[in-house]
Amino acid sequence: MIASSLRLLALFFVALIGAAFLTAAGPVRDWSTVTRLLPSGAHVTGNPAAPLKIVEYGSYTCSHCADFATESRAVLHDRMIRSGKVSLEYRHLIRDRLDLGAAILARCAGPARFDAASHAIFAAQPVWIKRIVEWQAAHPEVAQQTPVEQLRAYVRAAGLDTMMKARGLTQARIDTCLADRASIDRIVKMTADAPAEVQSTPFFFLNGVAQPNVNWATLEPILRAKGAK
Repeated sequence: MIASSLRLLALFFVALIGAAFLTAAGPVRDWSTVTRLLPSGAHVTGNPAAPLKIVEYGSYTCSHCADFATESRAVLHDRMIRSGKVSLEYRHLIRDRLDLGAAILARCAGPARFDAASHAIFAAQPVWIKRIVEWQAAHPEVAQQTPVEQLRAYVRAAGLDTMMKARGLTQARIDTCLADRASIDRIVKMTADAPAEVQSTPFFFLNGVAQPNVNWATLEPILRAKGAK
């Protein structure tokens, strides 16, 4: 009886020490909520020390990019990036004026909200692309407007401004972002500085090595083979 009581007491202290250690260590960090703006203008979501670093060149008017964003979200963002094993750097490869307008609005609320805004734009892509195709056919006069007027017209016709207002942006803030020449130049330069092998979107680099012609179905096993979970 005494020996049994001593064993129970020992187990109690072991459990108590373990609980104290876990409390001191603190909760595991959710890296999927951490997004930084780099000097280049790109955004990185995830652990800066992640052993697996993905660079994606993408376009908001690219259907394959939208597919990747949607198909990869549950595993890449919510598990692999969240755990700290993988980070994702998103670089804009601008294809047209609407793409530029979408990029400006995705960045408009600041780095902390970029990832969620970017995902929302991709998720709704079929809706706003359809709107803009119909609108362009009926408004050829937009080509005569100034660049800032064109950007405003495109994002308004696509409904991207309404989408971002629902996420907390004001019209005044949207207008400021669309007129921010320095920010626009930064986005355009990112496209101009893309490596020569980046000829389409989405295009990926993993730890600096190009991964041509991949989608989520082919990238996921590559990440898992390298230890991402």
